[in-house]
Amino acid sequence: MQLTSLYLASTSPRRRELLRQIGVQLTTLSVDVDESPLLNESAQAYVQRLSKAKAAAGWRCVETGQLPWMPVLGSDTSVVLDGAILGKPEDQVQCVETLMSLSGRTHQVMTAVTLQLAEKVVTRLSVTDVTFRDLSEEEVLRYWNSGEPLDKAGGYGIQGYGAVFVQSISGSYSGVVGLPIEKTVELLNQFDVPFWQNS
Repeated sequence: MQLTSLYLASTSPRRRELLRQIGVQLTTLSVDVDESPLLNESAQAYVQRLSKAKAAAGWRCVETGQLPWMPVLGSDTSVVLDGAILGKPEDQVQCVETLMSLSGRTHQVMTAVTLQLAEKVVTRLSVTDVTFRDLSEEEVLRYWNSGEPLDKAGGYGIQGYGAVFVQSISGSYSGVVGLPIEKTVELLNQFDVPFWQNS
């Protein structure tokens, strides 16, 4: 029987893999949260609000489902250019526009992570600078045709084919993937959630 140390309020395979990479035993909860930004909401406030909302939605699942009490982890990642949040591209045109806007420039990837156990709620924010090399429209179209950009904030995945666009990063690589391990470990220690467990 598999041990469980926390609930992950996300179906993201990347977040699940990052937690398992550091030996955290988890159970996934599927939650539904409105991800619409509020009027005049900053990117930092947005990702932190959503990570808290996802953790809270997960905690409601624990209570209503009468599940064993364990912390719930919620997280949200946004790609930010000049203060504007770049979402997941809906079509080829939007993907090309988004990636060409990042070409030869530095943008921020902001990931907030929240742990909640009953009334105890703690959030951490990771901000990483990512610099793209100059891109051509032709290679951006080829990237779109790979299918990878569809479910990615900002239209790229640094852990996949999108790595070829990246010239440099300053900050947390795992935060760009979707879960900053260094911030997450801070929270795990605060909530006495073990890592380095055998699966």
